[in-house]
Amino acid sequence: MSAETGLQEIRKLLGSSGVIDNPAEMQPYLVSWRNSWEGKTPFIARPADTVQLSEIIKICRREKIPVVPQGGNTGLVGGAVPSPQGDQLVVSLSRMNKIRALDPVGAVVTVEAGVVLQTLQDEADKAGFLFPLSMSSEGSAQIGGTISTNAGGTAVLRYGNMRELVLGLEAVLPDGEILSNLKSLPKDNTGYNLNHILVGAEGTLGIVTAATLKLFPRLNQTVTGMAAIASVEAAMELFHDFRAECAEYLSAFEVISLPALRLVVKHIPGARFPSADDAPYYVLIELGSASSSMPLRDMFEAVVSRAMDEGKLLDAVIAENSTQAQQLWSLRENASEALRKEGPGLHFDISLPLAEIAGFLQKTDPLVLAAAPKILIAPFGHIGDGNIHYNMCLPNETTAAMSQTKKRIREIVYSEVTKLHGSISAEHGIGVERKAELKLYKSPVALATMRKLKQAFDPENLMNPGKIFD
Repeated sequence: MSAETGLQEIRKLLGSSGVIDNPAEMQPYLVSWRNSWEGKTPFIARPADTVQLSEIIKICRREKIPVVPQGGNTGLVGGAVPSPQGDQLVVSLSRMNKIRALDPVGAVVTVEAGVVLQTLQDEADKAGFLFPLSMSSEGSAQIGGTISTNAGGTAVLRYGNMRELVLGLEAVLPDGEILSNLKSLPKDNTGYNLNHILVGAEGTLGIVTAATLKLFPRLNQTVTGMAAIASVEAAMELFHDFRAECAEYLSAFEVISLPALRLVVKHIPGARFPSADDAPYYVLIELGSASSSMPLRDMFEAVVSRAMDEGKLLDAVIAENSTQAQQLWSLRENASEALRKEGPGLHFDISLPLAEIAGFLQKTDPLVLAAAPKILIAPFGHIGDGNIHYNMCLPNETTAAMSQTKKRIREIVYSEVTKLHGSISAEHGIGVERKAELKLYKSPVALATMRKLKQAFDPENLMNPGKIFD
């Protein structure tokens, strides 16, 4: 037997509808969203169900064929891209896209891994519920991928990240065995929590095939506004005010810097500034309630009015309808796309204690500018939960010079994050991009424990090899 024999066996198992081998059709599966990584694969395997996937993995284990699980391929750190050698089989979960059950009494839904996030949101809404995970890639991101990366998004502040939304999982393990734990129990204290081990593992310990997820009451009213502020310190003070007055209704508190906003207006058709005068930072705030009678707008206006009187903000606008609310949200949601269109850059997905965010920016911005005087620093992110996308556009330099500049800036940023007891990856994961930094900034004990887990689950290193660590 050989790898080629195994691949032919997989082709026969899947049939023509389960295999993509046309080079043009394969290309979207082989390139990362930011075009930072590109790989090769014999073909794209698209199983129709969990049993078929189990058979594929058993063949791959027998013939020592490495496997790269893939959802919507919207990740930002190269975690779903195969190696350039072409020896890894990409397994797409896109055909496994059924919503298996929705329980209105328990407020839970069981879905397959290939269900697109926006589809789940829409189906939950039709049933009178909310599935709260929301992010700019929700039109193509798949549930399996959001689980494997422990996705965060804009509503973490109120509902938690993906790990908090998962009640049960079904997965195919590296030996092909099916782990079926699709329970909907809020309490199940029967030993190790295998669900939590698989969430955020980036497909290195197994392939998530289905999940039972929490639903919440549908929001029957929302109030969305944007405030212009002079500093990050003012943003944190405003956040404190909103949290103190209406914490249970605060769904989002997002910040976008003036440089990032300018790039959005430059590159995204129809985008425009929310106020007449430029401000150093803008904060997007949203309150939501399942009750139509809750006076959310009065609450919102009261906090903003008091903050204005105290000099915490420069200006504020409240959306009068859903169209205006979406226009405000589009300024934040298109920030990543605008940076991508601007050109080569450096992208940091860091998290910090809330009390340290302002100090981090005050100290780190000058250090970065000293290393690269022509760089454009354009941060934005989920400031309410401490997650800042500390991104920047690089000046035109030779490849060698740019490489050195990137290295120096990474050292600056991650060193400061570590000093403040933050994390080098808040929600994007490690993938390929952050392997070297993980090795430097994760504790040796934590790394050794992670390696033991990998060895226990996948002793032959066939499941998404080369991701997180080598």
